[in-house]
Amino acid sequence: MTADDSFGRLDDDDFPAYTMGRAAAMLGTTQGFLRAIGEAGLITPLRSAGGHRRYSRYQLRIAARARELVDLGTPIEFACRIVILEDQLEEAQRVNAEYRRATGSAGPADATAAA
Repeated sequence: MTADDSFGRLDDDDFPAYTMGRAAAMLGTTQGFLRAIGEAGLITPLRSAGGHRRYSRYQLRIAARARELVDLGTPIEFACRIVILEDQLEEAQRVNAEYRRATGSAGPADATAAA
């Protein structure tokens, strides 16, 4: 990938645009925190050709949520599990909403209102 290719992808949520140092600074945390949530399986940063960790905006949002929970006193392993479950729930709700739109069926809130 050339530098020109990279510029076109900066608005891509999944493009690994941020170094570990930059990601930690943006989150107001340490590089050790990013390593810890990586070891806990919350995020898996991509590696540059030189082996350096690179993070996407999506991964930074996930890491920021984990940091919020840790700052509230949640152990890091539990914070990571909570964030994983929140992310899975959000994805399931998105898929369900798409399905309802495609089939024209009412969701749970719509069914209750119609009763």
